[in-house]
Amino acid sequence: METATKSPRPHIGRKISRIRELRGMKQETLAYELGITQQAVSKIEQSETVEEETLDRVAKALGVTSNAIENFSEEGVFTYFNNFSDNAINNGTVGSSLHNCTFNPLDKVVELYERLLASEKEKVTLLEKLLKKE
Repeated sequence: METATKSPRPHIGRKISRIRELRGMKQETLAYELGITQQAVSKIEQSETVEEETLDRVAKALGVTSNAIENFSEEGVFTYFNNFSDNAINNGTVGSSLHNCTFNPLDKVVELYERLLASEKEKVTLLEKLLKKE
């Protein structure tokens, strides 16, 4: 006798939850974006299925497509980032053109410090003039 192995049904709510977490979004934020309560978001994330209209609204709030939610997999995310990282390193883009800084951040800090110092000197001069008048 053959036992049919059925593939596990995709749990859309868990996928929504995981994408939300990967995007660094809290349930409260998603609830605000959707105009619903945090408890309603929790209920959606616990649901195995989600109505298409709701899925579209959630997808838009998360900045993805509903198709991306339906086809989401943890393995796919890790594969994507591993391939991205490997290709970037192999192509020499990590630390060079990918994050190419066109200015020296230390120069910007010094520039800001000098502007603040000049502003403080102007204040001192103005206060000294006011004191001399009195």
